Amino acid sequence: MLSLLLASSPSFTARPLPPPRARCTPDVLMAAVFIDGEAGTTGLQVRGRLSTRDDIDLITLPEESRKDPAARAEAINKADAVILCLPDAAAIEAAALVAADNDRTVLIDASTAHRTNAEWAYGFPELSGAQRSKIAASKRIANPGCYATGFISLLGPLVGAGAVRREARLVTSAVSGYSGGGNPLIAVYEGAEHEPWGAYGFSLSHKHLPEMAAFSGLDRPPIFMPAVGDFAQGMVVSVPLHYDSDLEPAFAEGEGVGERLHAALAAHYADEHFVSVMSLGEEAWKEEGLLERGAFLRPDALNDSNHLQIFVYCNDAARTCVVAARLDNLGKGASGAAVQNLNIALGLDERTSLE
Repeated sequence: MLSLLLASSPSFTARPLPPPRARCTPDVLMAAVFIDGEAGTTGLQVRGRLSTRDDIDLITLPEESRKDPAARAEAINKADAVILCLPDAAAIEAAALVAADNDRTVLIDASTAHRTNAEWAYGFPELSGAQRSKIAASKRIANPGCYATGFISLLGPLVGAGAVRREARLVTSAVSGYSGGGNPLIAVYEGAEHEPWGAYGFSLSHKHLPEMAAFSGLDRPPIFMPAVGDFAQGMVVSVPLHYDSDLEPAFAEGEGVGERLHAALAAHYADEHFVSVMSLGEEAWKEEGLLERGAFLRPDALNDSNHLQIFVYCNDAARTCVVAARLDNLGKGASGAAVQNLNIALGLDERTSLE
Protein backbone atom coordinates (compact mmCIF):
# COMPACT_ATOMS: atom_id res chain seq x y z
CA MET A 1 0.00 0.00 0.00
CA LEU A 2 2.85 2.37 0.81
CA SER A 3 4.16 2.02 -2.75
CA LEU A 4 0.73 2.96 -4.07
CA LEU A 5 0.61 6.00 -1.83
CA LEU A 6 4.03 7.12 -3.01
CA ALA A 7 3.06 6.61 -6.63
CA SER A 8 -0.06 8.70 -6.26
CA SER A 9 1.53 11.45 -4.17
CA PRO A 10 2.78 14.68 -5.78
CA SER A 11 6.53 14.72 -6.28
CA PHE A 12 8.56 16.20 -3.46
CA THR A 13 10.43 19.27 -4.70
CA ALA A 14 12.22 22.08 -2.98
CA ARG A 15 10.31 25.32 -2.80
CA PRO A 16 11.14 28.71 -1.32
CA LEU A 17 9.58 29.14 2.09
CA PRO A 18 6.73 31.67 2.00
CA PRO A 19 6.46 34.49 4.51
CA PRO A 20 4.20 33.89 7.53
CA ARG A 21 0.50 34.40 7.02
CA ALA A 22 -2.28 34.92 9.50
CA ARG A 23 -5.03 32.36 10.03
CA CYS A 24 -7.63 32.13 7.31
CA THR A 25 -10.27 34.83 7.50
CA PRO A 26 -12.55 36.33 4.86
CA ASP A 27 -9.66 38.70 4.01
CA VAL A 28 -6.83 36.13 4.19
CA LEU A 29 -7.59 33.10 2.07
CA MET A 30 -4.25 31.30 2.04
CA ALA A 31 -2.56 29.46 4.89
CA ALA A 32 0.98 28.09 4.84
CA VAL A 33 1.07 24.51 6.13
CA PHE A 34 4.13 22.34 6.78
CA ILE A 35 3.83 18.56 7.20
CA ASP A 36 6.81 17.41 9.27
CA GLY A 37 7.13 13.74 8.39
CA GLU A 38 5.28 13.94 5.08
CA ALA A 39 6.91 10.77 3.68
CA GLY A 40 5.32 8.47 6.29
CA THR A 41 1.97 6.72 5.98
CA THR A 42 -0.07 9.42 7.75
CA GLY A 43 1.96 12.26 6.24
CA LEU A 44 1.33 11.03 2.70
CA GLN A 45 -2.39 10.87 3.33
CA VAL A 46 -2.48 14.34 4.89
CA ARG A 47 -0.55 15.72 1.93
CA GLY A 48 -2.92 14.01 -0.49
CA ARG A 49 -5.91 15.65 1.22
CA LEU A 50 -4.30 19.11 1.16
CA SER A 51 -2.40 19.14 -2.14
CA THR A 52 -5.36 20.09 -4.34
CA ARG A 53 -6.67 22.88 -2.11
CA ASP A 54 -6.41 26.49 -3.25
CA ASP A 55 -6.56 27.83 0.31
CA ILE A 56 -3.46 25.93 1.45
CA ASP A 57 0.15 26.64 0.47
CA LEU A 58 2.17 23.54 1.34
CA ILE A 59 5.71 24.13 2.51
CA THR A 60 7.90 21.32 1.21
CA LEU A 61 11.51 20.66 2.09
CA PRO A 62 13.89 18.88 -0.30
CA GLU A 63 14.48 15.27 0.66
CA GLU A 64 18.01 15.92 1.92
CA SER A 65 16.72 18.58 4.36
CA ARG A 66 13.78 16.73 5.87
CA LYS A 67 15.79 15.71 8.94
CA ASP A 68 17.86 18.90 9.15
CA PRO A 69 16.84 20.69 12.39
CA ALA A 70 17.65 24.14 11.00
CA ALA A 71 15.59 23.62 7.84
CA ARG A 72 12.72 22.15 9.83
CA ALA A 73 12.82 25.00 12.35
CA GLU A 74 12.65 27.55 9.55
CA ALA A 75 9.68 25.77 7.96
CA ILE A 76 7.88 25.34 11.28
CA ASN A 77 8.22 29.00 12.22
CA LYS A 78 7.14 30.30 8.80
CA ALA A 79 4.04 28.12 8.71
CA ASP A 80 0.59 29.09 9.91
CA ALA A 81 0.06 25.46 10.89
CA VAL A 82 2.32 22.42 11.20
CA ILE A 83 1.12 18.81 11.22
CA LEU A 84 3.60 16.52 12.97
CA CYS A 85 3.52 13.02 11.47
CA LEU A 86 6.44 11.73 13.50
CA PRO A 87 7.34 9.21 16.22
CA ASP A 88 6.82 10.48 19.76
CA ALA A 89 10.40 11.56 20.48
CA ALA A 90 10.72 13.35 17.14
CA ALA A 91 7.38 15.11 17.69
CA ILE A 92 8.58 16.42 21.05
CA GLU A 93 11.77 17.66 19.39
CA ALA A 94 9.77 19.33 16.62
CA ALA A 95 7.51 21.13 19.11
CA ALA A 96 10.64 22.51 20.77
CA LEU A 97 11.72 24.07 17.45
CA VAL A 98 8.95 26.67 17.68
CA ALA A 99 10.65 29.97 18.45
CA ALA A 100 10.01 31.49 21.88
CA ASP A 101 8.48 34.61 20.30
CA ASN A 102 6.29 32.65 17.88
CA ASP A 103 2.76 32.73 19.29
CA ARG A 104 1.15 32.30 15.86
CA THR A 105 1.97 28.84 14.49
CA VAL A 106 -0.52 26.07 15.23
CA LEU A 107 0.91 22.60 15.91
CA ILE A 108 -1.18 19.48 15.29
CA ASP A 109 0.62 16.42 16.62
CA ALA A 110 -0.39 13.03 15.21
CA SER A 111 1.88 11.15 17.63
CA THR A 112 1.08 9.90 21.12
CA ALA A 113 3.38 12.41 22.78
CA HIS A 114 0.95 15.16 23.81
CA ARG A 115 -2.48 13.53 23.96
CA THR A 116 -2.91 13.77 27.72
CA ASN A 117 -0.92 16.99 28.11
CA ALA A 118 -3.23 19.60 29.64
CA GLU A 119 -1.55 22.33 27.58
CA TRP A 120 -2.67 20.66 24.35
CA ALA A 121 -6.28 20.47 23.12
CA TYR A 122 -7.41 16.92 22.45
CA GLY A 123 -8.40 16.79 18.79
CA PHE A 124 -11.73 14.96 18.91
CA PRO A 125 -14.18 17.81 18.25
CA GLU A 126 -17.25 15.55 18.47
CA LEU A 127 -16.51 14.91 22.14
CA SER A 128 -18.50 18.04 23.01
CA GLY A 129 -19.25 21.56 21.85
CA ALA A 130 -16.74 22.81 24.38
CA GLN A 131 -14.07 20.53 22.91
CA ARG A 132 -14.61 21.91 19.42
CA SER A 133 -14.27 25.46 20.79
CA LYS A 134 -11.11 24.49 22.66
CA ILE A 135 -9.57 23.15 19.45
CA ALA A 136 -10.52 26.32 17.58
CA ALA A 137 -8.82 28.50 20.19
CA SER A 138 -5.70 26.42 20.67
CA LYS A 139 -2.22 26.65 19.12
CA ARG A 140 -1.41 23.12 20.31
CA ILE A 141 -3.68 20.24 19.22
CA ALA A 142 -3.07 16.54 19.86
CA ASN A 143 -4.58 14.26 17.23
CA PRO A 144 -6.31 11.25 18.86
CA GLY A 145 -5.16 7.67 18.41
CA CYS A 146 -7.18 5.50 16.05
CA TYR A 147 -8.25 2.91 18.63
CA ALA A 148 -8.86 5.65 21.19
CA THR A 149 -11.11 7.52 18.75
CA GLY A 150 -13.38 4.49 18.49
CA PHE A 151 -13.45 3.84 22.22
CA ILE A 152 -13.99 7.47 23.26
CA SER A 153 -16.68 7.99 20.62
CA LEU A 154 -18.65 5.23 22.37
CA LEU A 155 -17.97 5.76 26.06
CA GLY A 156 -17.65 9.55 26.23
CA PRO A 157 -21.32 10.21 25.45
CA LEU A 158 -22.58 7.28 27.54
CA VAL A 159 -20.65 8.29 30.66
CA GLY A 160 -21.62 11.91 30.09
CA ALA A 161 -25.31 10.99 29.79
CA GLY A 162 -25.26 9.09 33.08
CA ALA A 163 -25.70 5.74 31.36
CA VAL A 164 -22.35 4.05 32.07
CA ARG A 165 -20.77 4.18 35.50
CA ARG A 166 -17.51 6.09 35.77
CA GLU A 167 -16.14 3.20 37.83
CA ALA A 168 -17.17 0.54 35.28
CA ARG A 169 -14.46 -2.05 34.67
CA LEU A 170 -14.67 -2.50 30.92
CA VAL A 171 -12.98 -4.65 28.31
CA THR A 172 -12.65 -3.49 24.72
CA SER A 173 -11.49 -5.41 21.68
CA ALA A 174 -10.53 -4.05 18.28
CA VAL A 175 -9.21 -5.13 14.92
CA SER A 176 -7.27 -2.79 12.64
CA GLY A 177 -5.82 -2.86 9.16
CA TYR A 178 -2.07 -3.38 9.07
CA SER A 179 -1.37 0.20 7.95
CA GLY A 180 -1.90 1.20 11.58
CA GLY A 181 1.50 -0.31 12.34
CA GLY A 182 3.30 2.04 9.97
CA ASN A 183 6.02 1.11 7.50
CA PRO A 184 7.43 -1.91 9.41
CA LEU A 185 4.07 -3.70 9.60
CA ILE A 186 3.16 -2.67 6.06
CA ALA A 187 6.37 -4.37 4.91
CA VAL A 188 5.39 -7.56 6.78
CA TYR A 189 1.87 -7.77 5.39
CA GLU A 190 2.84 -6.81 1.86
CA GLY A 191 5.63 -9.39 1.92
CA ALA A 192 5.46 -12.96 0.71
CA GLU A 193 4.64 -14.65 4.03
CA HIS A 194 2.63 -13.33 6.95
CA GLU A 195 -0.02 -14.37 9.41
CA PRO A 196 -3.70 -13.83 8.39
CA TRP A 197 -4.60 -12.23 11.72
CA GLY A 198 -2.81 -11.60 14.98
CA ALA A 199 -3.70 -10.49 18.48
CA TYR A 200 -1.11 -8.40 20.32
CA GLY A 201 -0.68 -5.99 23.23
CA PHE A 202 -0.24 -8.74 25.80
CA SER A 203 1.56 -6.41 28.23
CA LEU A 204 -1.84 -4.68 28.74
CA SER A 205 -0.07 -1.33 28.48
CA HIS A 206 -1.04 -0.16 24.99
CA LYS A 207 0.00 3.44 24.29
CA HIS A 208 -3.62 4.53 23.69
CA LEU A 209 -4.80 3.56 27.18
CA PRO A 210 -4.03 6.90 28.93
CA GLU A 211 -6.18 8.89 26.49
CA MET A 212 -8.91 6.23 26.61
CA ALA A 213 -9.26 6.90 30.32
CA ALA A 214 -8.70 10.65 30.18
CA PHE A 215 -11.40 11.42 27.59
CA SER A 216 -13.98 8.66 28.05
CA GLY A 217 -15.07 9.87 31.48
CA LEU A 218 -14.06 6.56 33.09
CA ASP A 219 -11.94 6.60 36.22
CA ARG A 220 -9.49 4.09 34.73
CA PRO A 221 -8.69 2.64 31.30
CA PRO A 222 -10.28 -0.57 30.02
CA ILE A 223 -8.56 -3.87 29.48
CA PHE A 224 -7.69 -3.49 25.81
CA MET A 225 -7.37 -6.40 23.36
CA PRO A 226 -6.13 -5.14 19.95
CA ALA A 227 -5.57 -7.21 16.83
CA VAL A 228 -4.33 -6.67 13.29
CA GLY A 229 -5.79 -8.32 10.20
CA ASP A 230 -4.67 -9.02 6.66
CA PHE A 231 -6.22 -5.87 5.18
CA ALA A 232 -4.64 -2.47 4.72
CA GLN A 233 -7.12 -0.02 6.22
CA GLY A 234 -10.20 -0.06 8.42
CA MET A 235 -11.07 -0.69 12.03
CA VAL A 236 -13.83 -1.91 14.34
CA VAL A 237 -13.68 -1.18 18.09
CA SER A 238 -16.18 -3.05 20.31
CA VAL A 239 -17.14 -2.61 23.98
CA PRO A 240 -19.45 -5.09 25.78
CA LEU A 241 -21.69 -3.69 28.51
CA HIS A 242 -23.51 -5.57 31.27
CA TYR A 243 -26.61 -3.73 32.41
CA ASP A 244 -26.21 -4.71 36.06
CA SER A 245 -22.49 -4.05 36.54
CA ASP A 246 -21.57 -1.39 33.96
CA LEU A 247 -24.63 0.87 33.74
CA GLU A 248 -25.84 3.35 36.31
CA PRO A 249 -28.58 1.64 38.36
CA ALA A 250 -31.22 4.26 37.59
CA PHE A 251 -30.49 4.02 33.85
CA ALA A 252 -30.69 0.21 33.87
CA GLU A 253 -34.12 0.02 35.51
CA GLY A 254 -37.21 -1.11 33.63
CA GLU A 255 -37.67 -2.11 29.99
CA GLY A 256 -36.03 -0.73 26.86
CA VAL A 257 -32.51 -0.28 28.23
CA GLY A 258 -30.99 -0.99 24.81
CA GLU A 259 -33.19 1.64 23.24
CA ARG A 260 -32.09 4.17 25.85
CA LEU A 261 -28.41 3.46 25.23
CA HIS A 262 -28.95 3.90 21.51
CA ALA A 263 -30.95 7.09 22.07
CA ALA A 264 -28.21 8.60 24.27
CA LEU A 265 -25.61 8.10 21.53
CA ALA A 266 -27.98 9.32 18.81
CA ALA A 267 -28.76 12.48 20.76
CA HIS A 268 -25.07 13.25 21.34
CA TYR A 269 -24.19 12.99 17.65
CA ALA A 270 -27.43 14.32 16.19
CA ASP A 271 -25.80 17.40 14.65
CA GLU A 272 -22.46 15.86 13.68
CA HIS A 273 -21.44 15.40 10.06
CA PHE A 274 -18.68 12.82 10.47
CA VAL A 275 -20.13 10.61 13.23
CA SER A 276 -23.33 8.66 12.60
CA VAL A 277 -25.29 6.39 14.91
CA MET A 278 -26.75 3.56 12.87
CA SER A 279 -30.13 1.94 13.45
CA LEU A 280 -30.48 -0.26 16.53
CA GLY A 281 -29.75 -3.96 16.24
CA GLU A 282 -28.83 -6.70 13.78
CA GLU A 283 -32.20 -7.00 12.08
CA ALA A 284 -32.18 -3.32 11.15
CA TRP A 285 -28.64 -3.63 9.79
CA LYS A 286 -29.66 -6.55 7.61
CA GLU A 287 -32.62 -4.61 6.21
CA GLU A 288 -30.38 -1.62 5.48
CA GLY A 289 -27.65 -3.71 3.84
CA LEU A 290 -25.02 -2.84 6.45
CA LEU A 291 -23.77 -6.40 6.91
CA GLU A 292 -21.66 -8.25 4.37
CA ARG A 293 -23.51 -11.42 3.29
CA GLY A 294 -26.16 -10.42 5.79
CA ALA A 295 -23.87 -11.38 8.67
CA PHE A 296 -20.51 -9.57 8.81
CA LEU A 297 -19.61 -6.03 9.86
CA ARG A 298 -16.73 -5.19 7.54
CA PRO A 299 -13.95 -3.06 9.08
CA ASP A 300 -12.99 -1.44 5.76
CA ALA A 301 -16.34 -0.02 4.63
CA LEU A 302 -15.35 3.58 5.48
CA ASN A 303 -11.87 3.52 3.95
CA ASP A 304 -10.51 6.83 2.62
CA SER A 305 -13.18 8.79 4.50
CA ASN A 306 -13.30 10.80 7.71
CA HIS A 307 -16.53 9.18 8.84
CA LEU A 308 -17.16 7.06 11.92
CA GLN A 309 -20.23 4.85 12.39
CA ILE A 310 -21.59 3.69 15.74
CA PHE A 311 -23.48 0.43 16.15
CA VAL A 312 -25.53 -0.71 19.15
CA TYR A 313 -26.86 -4.24 19.60
CA CYS A 314 -28.48 -5.39 22.80
CA ASN A 315 -30.27 -8.33 24.39
CA ASP A 316 -32.59 -6.95 27.04
CA ALA A 317 -33.51 -10.45 28.20
CA ALA A 318 -29.85 -11.26 28.88
CA ARG A 319 -29.26 -7.66 30.05
CA THR A 320 -26.21 -7.30 27.82
CA CYS A 321 -25.22 -4.91 25.07
CA VAL A 322 -22.30 -4.24 22.73
CA VAL A 323 -21.48 -0.82 21.35
CA ALA A 324 -19.08 -0.68 18.41
CA ALA A 325 -17.38 1.95 16.27
CA ARG A 326 -16.26 1.52 12.67
CA LEU A 327 -13.75 3.91 11.09
CA ASP A 328 -10.77 4.13 8.78
CA ASN A 329 -7.67 3.96 10.95
CA LEU A 330 -5.91 6.24 8.43
CA GLY A 331 -8.93 8.53 8.03
CA LYS A 332 -10.86 9.52 11.14
CA GLY A 333 -8.17 7.63 13.03
CA ALA A 334 -5.25 9.67 11.66
CA SER A 335 -4.97 11.89 8.57
CA GLY A 336 -8.65 12.78 8.24
CA ALA A 337 -8.80 13.85 11.87
CA ALA A 338 -5.63 15.92 11.40
CA VAL A 339 -7.15 17.78 8.44
CA GLN A 340 -10.42 18.27 10.33
CA ASN A 341 -8.50 19.77 13.25
CA LEU A 342 -6.49 21.93 10.84
CA ASN A 343 -9.68 23.29 9.31
CA ILE A 344 -11.10 24.10 12.73
CA ALA A 345 -7.87 25.76 13.87
CA LEU A 346 -7.75 27.91 10.71
CA GLY A 347 -11.38 28.98 11.10
CA LEU A 348 -12.53 27.06 8.01
CA ASP A 349 -15.45 24.72 7.39
CA GLU A 350 -14.18 21.56 9.06
CA ARG A 351 -15.49 19.40 6.20
CA THR A 352 -13.16 21.01 3.63
CA SER A 353 -11.29 18.37 1.57
CA LEU A 354 -12.78 15.56 3.64
CA GLU A 355 -15.11 12.86 2.36
